[in-house]
Amino acid sequence: MALEIACVPALSDNYIWLAHDPASGETVVVDPGVAEPVEAELARRGWRLSAIWTTHWHPDHTGGNEALKAAHGVPVIAPAAEAARIPTADRLVREGDTVRLGGHVAAVWETPAHTAGHISYHLAGARLIFVGDTLFAMGCGRLFEGTAEQMFANMRRYAALPGETAVYCAHEYTASNGRFAQSLAPDDAALVERMAAVAAARAEGLPTVPTSIALEAATNPFIRAENVGELAALRAAKDSFRG
Repeated sequence: MALEIACVPALSDNYIWLAHDPASGETVVVDPGVAEPVEAELARRGWRLSAIWTTHWHPDHTGGNEALKAAHGVPVIAPAAEAARIPTADRLVREGDTVRLGGHVAAVWETPAHTAGHISYHLAGARLIFVGDTLFAMGCGRLFEGTAEQMFANMRRYAALPGETAVYCAHEYTASNGRFAQSLAPDDAALVERMAAVAAARAEGLPTVPTSIALEAATNPFIRAENVGELAALRAAKDSFRG
């Protein structure tokens, strides 16, 4: 049975994801920066929380861990490389480990660059991946603790996934990322079409994610970068972009 995914907007531009397995009744929350909207959505849907999956240590991704853990008695799964910065963690995972949501299995990918120990959760059977702040719609995460080499490797790894793979990132950055992408290729038809769809969604207050690997391959300059130097130059340009 397919997973049900719920988007929980939080803070200024965060998205917290709830993934629910109807067959088992289990539900995980990914990167709960705050607890209150998660509790409200769980209650609204009648879902039972079974685990917390964390991609990296930043407070806007972990701020709700303690309250949700205490309220529901569930484990926090977190990257082993960031154990010291995620004191709520119960199970530490690294590359090659797996975590379960009912009958669904998520492979842990180490995807450092935004933070030193950032991880992603890839559910191949469900054709989806939770990428935290590594890959965004038409963008990628800032290189706060890692390198362009690491981010380029992440982009290549994501790009190798099947095109239909749904990508669940953690922020509503799409319009800004798209404006940067269009500054590089203003006449690109795929970008023009996508930005029209983004504007329509935001006008209605709707999220612009999840995206897909195929859509990113067509419109994301970072995932399309051909080498490390190109990605590094793009990231530096985006960091100072004010469009």
